[in-house]
Amino acid sequence: MQQQQQKMQQQQQMQQQQQHMQQQQQMQQQQQHMQQQQQQMQQQQQQMQQQQQMQQQQQMQQQQQQMQQQQQMQQQQQHMQQQQQ
Repeated sequence: MQQQQQKMQQQQQMQQQQQHMQQQQQMQQQQQHMQQQQQQMQQQQQQMQQQQQMQQQQQMQQQQQQMQQQQQMQQQQQHMQQQQQ
């Protein structure tokens, strides 16, 4: 009888350990899931930043073009004035 009881107890212990192991695994999976989400968030942020940079560069170029156009306008005006003189 005692031996049987001991066997039963050992089996119970084994089951408890297995459950414990499974719980830990679940915990790890959840953590991984969390990390993946964070990574995705970071990637999106990076993309957002890159797009912003692109826009800034475009603005810079547009401003430069405007500057050049203004210069051309001035040059043409000077030319016109010289002809008049």
